[in-house]
Amino acid sequence: MKALLYIAISATLMMAAAGCTNLDVPVESQLTTIPNTQEGYVAATGSVYQKMSSQSFAVDFWRVIELSTDEAMIPNRNGSYYDNGSYIKLHKHTWTSSDLDAPWNWGYSGISECNRVLNLLSKADSSALRTQFTAEIRTMRALFYFYMMDLYGNVPITTYGSTESPTQSTRAEVFDYIESELLAAVPGLGAPATVTLEYYGRPTLWMAYALLQKLYLNAEYYTGTARYDDAVTYGNKIMSESGLSLEKSYMDLFSPDNTANNETIFVAVFDANKAQGNYFTRYTLHGTLKAKYGLNFSPSNAMCTSPEFFDLFSLTGDARDTTWLSGLQYDFAGNAVKNGSYQLNLTREITLTDAATMNVGAEVNGVSCGARSIKFYPDPNAVSRYQNNDIPVLRLADVYLMQAEALLRGGGSTTTAVELFNKVRARVSAPTVTSITLQDILDERGRELAWEGWRRNDLIRYGKWEDAWGFKIGGEGTFRRLFPIPATEMVLNANLVQNTGY
Repeated sequence: MKALLYIAISATLMMAAAGCTNLDVPVESQLTTIPNTQEGYVAATGSVYQKMSSQSFAVDFWRVIELSTDEAMIPNRNGSYYDNGSYIKLHKHTWTSSDLDAPWNWGYSGISECNRVLNLLSKADSSALRTQFTAEIRTMRALFYFYMMDLYGNVPITTYGSTESPTQSTRAEVFDYIESELLAAVPGLGAPATVTLEYYGRPTLWMAYALLQKLYLNAEYYTGTARYDDAVTYGNKIMSESGLSLEKSYMDLFSPDNTANNETIFVAVFDANKAQGNYFTRYTLHGTLKAKYGLNFSPSNAMCTSPEFFDLFSLTGDARDTTWLSGLQYDFAGNAVKNGSYQLNLTREITLTDAATMNVGAEVNGVSCGARSIKFYPDPNAVSRYQNNDIPVLRLADVYLMQAEALLRGGGSTTTAVELFNKVRARVSAPTVTSITLQDILDERGRELAWEGWRRNDLIRYGKWEDAWGFKIGGEGTFRRLFPIPATEMVLNANLVQNTGY
C-alpha cells in the first residue's frame, strides 16, 4: 500500500470540482474535526492530495496540456475518438473558450480545497504539527496556482469563505504570490535526505525548492524580468542540501510498483483500486498487445506521438528509446503479434484519409499508425483499465536540466551545465557531449520528461509553441500561449476579463 493512500482513504471524500465563482462554499460532507495528532492532520489534509490522485488530473488535465504539444495526439481512427473534434482542436490549436474548462475546474477545485483545509488547520492549537502541515498545504496551493498562472495568465487569487465573485490578479501578481507562499512555507517543511515513504506524495523542502526553480526559470516569460540567477540558487540548494540522486534504472521511475526512491521529489500517487485515474495503457496500446503484456482488459488504441517528437529518440544506446513501441511487433517469445491476418505494424508515419476530420482510416494500416508510449509500463496486476503507476511531477533529472538551462541563459558556468546534462545522459547510456546549446537542452528535456506534463511549458519558454508538428500547420498566433478562460466562468462571473484573442 502506497503511503499517500492512507491519506486519501482516511480523508472524507470531497465534492467534485467547482467553478471559479463558487470556490469556497461549505460542503456538508467535509471533514471538520480540528486535528491534534499526526493521524488527525493526515486525515484533515488528505482531500487535497485526492485532487492529484484523480482522473481529473491524470486524464482531463493531462490531455489538455499534452495533446496540445508534439508529445501526444489522438487522431480520428476511422470514426473512433473523433469526439466532436475535441482532440483535433487541441492538436491544431483551434480551441475556443467553450473547449478548455477541465484544467480550470481541476486547478480551482484544488485551490478551494487548500483554502478550506488551511482554514481548518488555523483553528488547531499551535504546535510543530500544525506548522508542518500548514506549510505542506500552502505549498500544494502554490502548485495549483502555478498551473493556473501558467495556463491562463491573469487569474483570481481567492480566499476562503468569500461570497463575492473574485477579480483577476495580473500574471505578475500571481507570480509574486506563489513566490511569497513558497518562501513562507519553506521553514515549516520537512527535509528528509530523500523523499522517504513518509513524505511520498506530500510536499517537502525539496519540492518547494524545485517549484521555485521552475518559477524563476520561467520568470522572464511570466513577468518580463529574468530570474535565472535565482533559478540557479534553488537548483544548487537541492543538489547541495538534499541526498537526492538519479535512480540507476530510468524505467523503474515509471513502473507499476514505482514508489519512494532517491530521485522523485513530488509525485501524483495512483492505485488501481484505491486511487483510480492513471489510464495510460488503456488509451495508448493497440488492443492486440493485450496478451503480450498480460493485461486484464483490451487497450483502446487511441494515443500516439507525432513523427517529429518520435524522431528525438534516436541516440545510440539510449535506454529511453525503449519507452516507445514502433515498427513490426513481436511478443516476448519472438512471435509476430497479429492484427487480424497481418502482423501489427506501429508506423512512425501517420497518413490521413480525410484531412478535415484527421481520420487515419480503417485497420490494418490506419488504426495501427503512430508510435506508442510504454513509459508508464503496462500493469499486468491491474484488474481493470486503471494502473498502479504513479506519475512524477517534479524529479531530480528535471532539476539538472533546469539548472543547465538557467546557467546558459544567465551567463553562468557552461562547464557545470555540460556536467549536469551529461549526468542525465549517462544514466540512460546515451552519448555524453563536450558542449551544449539551448536547443540541445530542449531536445533532452523532450527525451527525459516525455509525457510528464512539462512539454507545453518548455515549448512556450523556447518560443516553439507556434511551430508546426503532426498536422498542426504552425503560426497560429502567440495569443494561444494562454488558454481562454472557460466560457461558463465568463457567464457566471462578470468580473473576469477574457484573454486576448478569444
